[in-house]
Amino acid sequence: MSYSKVITLEQYIVDQQALYKDAQGSLSKIFRSLELAAKMVNRDVRKAGLIDILGNQGSTNIQGEEQKKLDVIANDIFIAALSRSGEVCMIISEENDDVYYVEGAENEKYIVAMDPLDGSSNIDVNASIGTIFSVYSRKNPMAAPSIDDCLQKGKHQVAAGYFIYGSSTMLVYSTGVGLNGFTLDDGIQEFCLSHPNIQTPANGKIFSVNEGNFEDFPAGVQAYINYCKTKDKSTSRPYSARYIGSLIADFHRNLLKGGIFFYPPTEKTPNGKLRLMYECNTMAFLVEQAGGAASTGKERVLDVKPTELHQRVPLFIGSKNMVDLAVAMLNEEAIAAVLA
Repeated sequence: MSYSKVITLEQYIVDQQALYKDAQGSLSKIFRSLELAAKMVNRDVRKAGLIDILGNQGSTNIQGEEQKKLDVIANDIFIAALSRSGEVCMIISEENDDVYYVEGAENEKYIVAMDPLDGSSNIDVNASIGTIFSVYSRKNPMAAPSIDDCLQKGKHQVAAGYFIYGSSTMLVYSTGVGLNGFTLDDGIQEFCLSHPNIQTPANGKIFSVNEGNFEDFPAGVQAYINYCKTKDKSTSRPYSARYIGSLIADFHRNLLKGGIFFYPPTEKTPNGKLRLMYECNTMAFLVEQAGGAASTGKERVLDVKPTELHQRVPLFIGSKNMVDLAVAMLNEEAIAAVLA
């Protein structure tokens, strides 16, 4: 490795900011706050088996899910860091029932939506977990901050990304002009550019879905799963089934290698299970920057108008051709049902 070619996240942000003469450094401050918080969470994740942060907190979040201790710790760390950035007026989190209004920041421009610890059910078994975030601008900076500012379509994100805490710690993010990945060098505690200009393959060989729910999936989804498992040399099938149960881990692998992740509607969860504001919008923004696609099965994820903070939607995301085919097969089944 040539150390003369190392580009740290800090240097990359400065270089990018210089390209825009009107840039005031507001987003840069937010990213520095996110970076600091991620390093603190990463430190705690690395010690998870040694200090008392494993197991359940004894409380539930707004979705009725039992909160892990590290869920709550990560949430507090990111809220504190973002509140000190001086640029964020509101924070919405998967772990909080309502909007968190940053004290004394009524005139600030930005809103951050986050899942402070995605995949937290995997904490105790040492599987990859991560932090997902999105940044939005307020609709009307002259009016008082309100929940309406938070309920924006995903296509209005000004930045989005995730930190993944795995065999190495990475940041993958975009401000709408390409997608880049940075790996944390533990020795110097700096994120360094390791994956410039990420592009996901248009076709992949991996499908990621919880097949334990197969009988509850729509017929079109069942047909697509069977398609993935059917042998056909011309399309390099059967595809490999890879499912961790952590969106961030499954998405990250498929982003780099090519593949599709889907969490379709079921009878039990007709509106899907994943959260639009904290998971789906972020990942959809990123995958499109890499040349991929993201759909609810009915429309582009980034075009969905949120109606509530904790809204759920189905998700089909990954390599564009794979997503297009999965959605087409789902809708063929829906059309057939209407015509029957």
